[in-house]
Amino acid sequence: MSTVALMWEARAAAGRGNELLEWARSQVLEREPLRRELLRALQDRVLVVTWWEAAEGVAAQLPELPEPAADLITRPVHRWRFESVETSGT
Repeated sequence: MSTVALMWEARAAAGRGNELLEWARSQVLEREPLRRELLRALQDRVLVVTWWEAAEGVAAQLPELPEPAADLITRPVHRWRFESVETSGT
């Protein structure tokens, strides 16, 4: 079993950063991840990271956030998958 982190990042249309953040916060996944974190950055960017236990690693079928409405974002969503190889600290 390994831990997989799914990262979802979008850039909101001008002045709609809070709306994109609320949209991301309201999305319900098919099942609950081990952990879910929402972050924001300059230029109205929103990042959602979810952590999952998956025997298949990054190839696992895992629930992901969809694309928001086209008028809410400036470009297609960026997505990445990472598999944990080491942890330290608390």
